[in-house]
Amino acid sequence: MPQLSQDSPECLQTHCSKPSVWKQFLPLPRAEGYDANIHQTMENEGGTKVVHDLKPMGSERMEMRKRQMSAAQETPGSTVGQHGVGNRGSNACCFCWCCCCSCSCLTVRNQEEQRPMRASHELGREDLPTCEESPAPTLEEVSAWAQSFDKLMLTPAGRNAFREFLRTEFSEENMLFWMACEELKKEANKNIIEEKARIIYEDYVSILSPKEVSLDSRVREVINRNMVEPSQHIFDDAQLQIYTLMHRDSYPRFMNSALYKDLLQSLSEKSVEA
Repeated sequence: MPQLSQDSPECLQTHCSKPSVWKQFLPLPRAEGYDANIHQTMENEGGTKVVHDLKPMGSERMEMRKRQMSAAQETPGSTVGQHGVGNRGSNACCFCWCCCCSCSCLTVRNQEEQRPMRASHELGREDLPTCEESPAPTLEEVSAWAQSFDKLMLTPAGRNAFREFLRTEFSEENMLFWMACEELKKEANKNIIEEKARIIYEDYVSILSPKEVSLDSRVREVINRNMVEPSQHIFDDAQLQIYTLMHRDSYPRFMNSALYKDLLQSLSEKSVEA
């Protein structure tokens, strides 16, 4: 910047009338607004005359927002993204006014795109057992559950009661996996076997699943190899391992639980009254 003396007022006036001089002393947002609000520059002989209008910061933001809105209206993809509810696959969905790292429109669009895929996925899982229908257990049947784990797992009423107990211990996936394997063994259609095997793998064997069951590495390796052409017995080793785990770990606690004792006492009182 050249040095100016107070003895040359004309030179000082000419130099200070340049927009680039004032822009050096303004903050960055103010300097950008200063350039945006210069309306007219007239060059005359003997000097440069600048006519400008500095607006408040609020007005600058409004002008910037108006320009963005006009740009959004001129963009075909943005119009479809904003108003076309049925077509959310366009590249441009909206203009974010803030400097946030995520956009709600993009989130909604991703959810819309994943919804059909997720719906078909859940449709396949409806074939898996969720709850068994069974008559109310008798006193003799409930008493037999204490004799062995095999007798407990033999009846639907016993499996339902044990499954309810496992739910309180946050290990219901063990029973669900065992029941799904039992249903898989009943299938004969190759396509249905492959589909059910894939669902069982994703739900209970995959390490990414929140319902993953506890299997050793050897069993997992065998399953991974056989998933290329799965059969109805692909999970036999894993099912036996989970059955043994429930027998040794959960079954003793079930027999000492309030759930089993209350059920046994209730049936005993009913038999006495009868």
